[in-house]
Amino acid sequence: MWMKENYLEKIQNSRVYGLAKETSLDFAANLSRRLNVNIWLKREDEQAVFSFKLRGSYNKMAHLSPAALKKGVVAASAGNHAQGVALAAKHLGAHAIIVMPITAAQIKIDAVRSHAAEVILEGDNFDAAYQYARTLCTARGLTFIHAYDDPDVIAGQGTVALEILKQRPQQIDAIFVPIGGGGLIAGIASYVKAVRPEIKIIGVEPNDADAMYRSIKAGKRIVLDHVGLFADGVAIRQVGEITFSLVQQYVDDIILVSNDEICAAIKDIFEDTRSIMEPSGALAVAGIKKYRQGNTRLSGQEWVAITSGANMNFDRLRHVSERAEIGERREAILAVTIPEKVGSFRQFCSLLGSHSITEFNYRYSGTAKAHIFVGLQIQSGGKDIAKLVADLIQQGYETLDMTDNEMAKLHIRHLVGGRAPNALHEILYRFEFPERPGALMNFLNKMGQTWNISLFHYRNHGTDFGRVLVGMQVPPQEKADFESFLASLGYEYAEETCNPAYKLFLS
Repeated sequence: MWMKENYLEKIQNSRVYGLAKETSLDFAANLSRRLNVNIWLKREDEQAVFSFKLRGSYNKMAHLSPAALKKGVVAASAGNHAQGVALAAKHLGAHAIIVMPITAAQIKIDAVRSHAAEVILEGDNFDAAYQYARTLCTARGLTFIHAYDDPDVIAGQGTVALEILKQRPQQIDAIFVPIGGGGLIAGIASYVKAVRPEIKIIGVEPNDADAMYRSIKAGKRIVLDHVGLFADGVAIRQVGEITFSLVQQYVDDIILVSNDEICAAIKDIFEDTRSIMEPSGALAVAGIKKYRQGNTRLSGQEWVAITSGANMNFDRLRHVSERAEIGERREAILAVTIPEKVGSFRQFCSLLGSHSITEFNYRYSGTAKAHIFVGLQIQSGGKDIAKLVADLIQQGYETLDMTDNEMAKLHIRHLVGGRAPNALHEILYRFEFPERPGALMNFLNKMGQTWNISLFHYRNHGTDFGRVLVGMQVPPQEKADFESFLASLGYEYAEETCNPAYKLFLS
């Protein structure tokens, strides 16, 4: 195990500046004013590959022998590490093979190829790409450049902390760091705790990709069955062995945030810098906001957030924009039951007070009651959601808060009114599948083999995976066959038949 003295020396002697640059530490005036704390953004999006990954990649390769460089290097990555290795190899005159999952964003594939690296697309996820890269490494005698679990890579990432403490020798109360495999936070924590141990190091993970958080709680490295792909830069099923040990020793806390909170943080950073972070690049700011909500006595503290990447797929911005207001708790999504008669909508609106309607979905069903799906502007922080729901219920309106209902936000808002009275034995499932050429048609072909599809909703958000909501008519006596079919499909899925949003609007 490397102790902090070793890492302190390794970080101080890192050779990152042959290619990487010292990035800015910018004051986030708007966000600081809103939260009543002073927030500084360490702008790793300013690197040549728009992320901190260049530091560790170059430091590792700069320490290789000429003979090793001549043979070449190989790496596995979904994007940012791939770009760092490719540019470092080009700078050092080494041939680089980058194995990327076939689900990798095209913007990242193109960026890697622009640095003259050989790109091999293999597997639906990082794990498959990693195993193939390891096979290539052994077969061809190449040097493997690990994305995070390597002392030289960790030391290279640790130079971020060296710069922060040089740029701001004054008070710093906490540094917030995104966590994927753990290389960045391991390097930063090792350096800071050796030089300024009073500074808290707080990690941030998405709540659907929380391998480090769960590992720390368990006291050992665990493997996630599934990771969310929205913040793909940190979508790691298992953290590194070295990084886990260092995080255990030196990290003070880990915060989990939702995808909506990440979207809100992307907007916050844009408003202060006019730069657009990718989801993993905005994790630290999302963590700051979550940490501030749970700590009311922190006014005036000095916090640093690492903005770690800006390799944003432009098509994804639609989804980010759609969800940022919910993540900021400035919009609520409600399902409300009102009488099916003339004037009901006007009466309902009169009860909303100062809340403006942002969305209203309804279709006539010919019954005594109408179920509406409504979006409303609320106070920042969402403190008035519970009161609004309680007031509506008191006035006799059945009301459900759907603001945190993922299926309602992704699909139901676009399908309200789609009832099918004759769809006997209908069950509802939500699926995720790799977004690659032919994937949707393959999915459709498999789904239509045995059972009738009674509902289908697909929406492309410009991400690395597709989302589908499917209703199927499956008689009870065929449920066992259907479950076998699900197991053979190979996609992530969740049953939504009992979801209240489905029961109100579709069943």
